[in-house]
Amino acid sequence: MITNLLKKNDLGLNKIVKQTALATRTRARNVSVNKFRWNKNYLLGFVDSHLIHYPTPIGLTYAWSFGSLAGMCLVIQIISGILLSTHYTANIDLAFASVEYIMRDVPNGWFIRYTHANGASMFFIVVYSHIFRGLYYGSYSKPRQLLWCSGVILFLLVMGTAFTGYVLPWGQMSFWGATVITNMVTAIPFGGQTIVEWLWGGFTVNAPTLRRFYSVHFLLPFIIAGLTLVHLALLHKDGSNSPIGSDTGVDDVPFYPYYFAKDLFAFTCFILFFGIFVFFFPNLLNHPDNCIPADPMETPKHLVPEWYFLPFYAILRSIPHKAAGIVAMGGSILVMLLIPYTYTGYIRNTTYRPIFKIFYWLLVADFLTLMWVGQAPITDPFIALGQLASVYYFSFFLFLIPIIGIIETKLVNYKVN
Repeated sequence: MITNLLKKNDLGLNKIVKQTALATRTRARNVSVNKFRWNKNYLLGFVDSHLIHYPTPIGLTYAWSFGSLAGMCLVIQIISGILLSTHYTANIDLAFASVEYIMRDVPNGWFIRYTHANGASMFFIVVYSHIFRGLYYGSYSKPRQLLWCSGVILFLLVMGTAFTGYVLPWGQMSFWGATVITNMVTAIPFGGQTIVEWLWGGFTVNAPTLRRFYSVHFLLPFIIAGLTLVHLALLHKDGSNSPIGSDTGVDDVPFYPYYFAKDLFAFTCFILFFGIFVFFFPNLLNHPDNCIPADPMETPKHLVPEWYFLPFYAILRSIPHKAAGIVAMGGSILVMLLIPYTYTGYIRNTTYRPIFKIFYWLLVADFLTLMWVGQAPITDPFIALGQLASVYYFSFFLFLIPIIGIIETKLVNYKVN
């Protein structure tokens, strides 16, 4: 009888919490309609409900600002890219010279070019921080599976945009990077060579290749912008993930002015950090060999991609078999799509998961190790270290996340007699 009474009380309490949460969210969304007449306009009301009185968990930290910073980076890259396109020439004989023309003769061209070039690095710093924040706070958990998956697809598109953009200056690293990466497609068992020739527009990396990469690079940011709207729609459907892992909504506050001010401060700090690279160290994150015009007859002594590709490049070269290395490199990103469906635990925040916390920080160290190995010479001990780091990377996503989730679930449900 006592057990039944406790169960009824629990059901009643859960019902009250759900009703309170629903009422809180409804009140937060509709308070402006009752207060301001202009919000009765559909468009203005839509903006108000998603930007001003959008209900947001009260405990969000600055770690949640990386999402809005990624959107700001996208806007900066699109604007600076459009300005650069008015002077750039997608021709193998003129591409390098047109970049130099932008730097030397176009008014403030150096600023536009350095903003765009360093903006790519800033974009990836923000995106990687956003991904690791999501992993730490369990943003992949139910009901946000589609939100996480849309973010992984966005990450793939951003990487494709960065690679095609890296080819456009037509320096040494641009040419040989395009040659090496596109040659990987030949590992496809059926039709690989045909696809490569289609990408090249011929039998070698040449003028048609540059034009095609330029077209793709110009188009992809707008596709990313469209998918970003889908990503935001999925975010606003279920709301932001609370740091404590609660979705009750009883502690939600309007986005404006609280998180608007917080994001504005984060953006100001980011612009200052960004400006240090643009004005004082504009070439620090770029490879010096790309300041040399492309020469098909001379291969660079040490061929490495941009720093943000290094972890995945390390996975690629850690596997001796060409096709297996390519599959592993692609799988290292696609494996993140499995997380929402393999994690079976209840707890989201890694702060309250002492077992998972150890392996999470090992993953961070592993990712940085792969980044370091990716730029190192292909010799021992870097080969062995890259293979070891690659094994842990895949083990974390394929085995550790589901196994630790099962262990934690058993510990949560464990009853002491």
